[in-house]
Amino acid sequence: MSVVTGRFGHDLQATWLGMIDYGSGLELQISRLAQRKSNFITDSLLLLEHTHVITLGRRADDTHLVTDRLKLIADGVEIHETDRGGEATYHGPGQLVGYPIIDVRVAKLGPVSYVRMLEKSIIETLGEYNIDAHLVDGETGVWVGGVPNEIRDPGHNPQGRKIAAIGVRISSGVTMHGFALNVSTDLTYFQHIIPCGMPDLPFTSIELETGQTVALKDCAVLIAERLSVNLERTLIWADNQKLSI
Repeated sequence: MSVVTGRFGHDLQATWLGMIDYGSGLELQISRLAQRKSNFITDSLLLLEHTHVITLGRRADDTHLVTDRLKLIADGVEIHETDRGGEATYHGPGQLVGYPIIDVRVAKLGPVSYVRMLEKSIIETLGEYNIDAHLVDGETGVWVGGVPNEIRDPGHNPQGRKIAAIGVRISSGVTMHGFALNVSTDLTYFQHIIPCGMPDLPFTSIELETGQTVALKDCAVLIAERLSVNLERTLIWADNQKLSI
């Protein structure tokens, strides 16, 4: 395998994987992470939806589960402890998950500015659906229906409804894990956890906000385009059959 050089090193290679289980997605991330660290591949973006799974970040444990772990597993919901930042979250059908494998040193981004770039890309994508999304002070992710930070009154912090979650890990300058955007997600599954460490946190989705049916893959294309622009990369699409674990 040859080392990435020249113009190819400025590409963002996006891949649509469709529905895969969390374990398979994690193995693929780990493989791509090692390849990116060795400069064998360019920056990558894996786009997919997961089968039902609850993931526990570095700040979460079983106390963040509202429903008993064994019952969840019996009902077909996997549970995985992960090394990403954040607490507990849910992934499942109808939710667009993105795993960018990005060398933030090449992109000239620090950990905070990288997360802000992800949030900006999601907000811009939601704008394509005429959804006015915003950030919340002190929280990570994207929200709708609240008051944007810059126009809130002091001491007044209406958050609104969370539509996208972000949890990342950066290893030797290369990112893994990423974001989850609710497109047509069954939001009742969030009731099984204390999401993001926030009891009674309200969630929403693109379809709930717009009242329209939205194709997950179409949304994936939009967010890949926004990420490539904000990373100043040329977007190329890969055949998922060419990616091996």
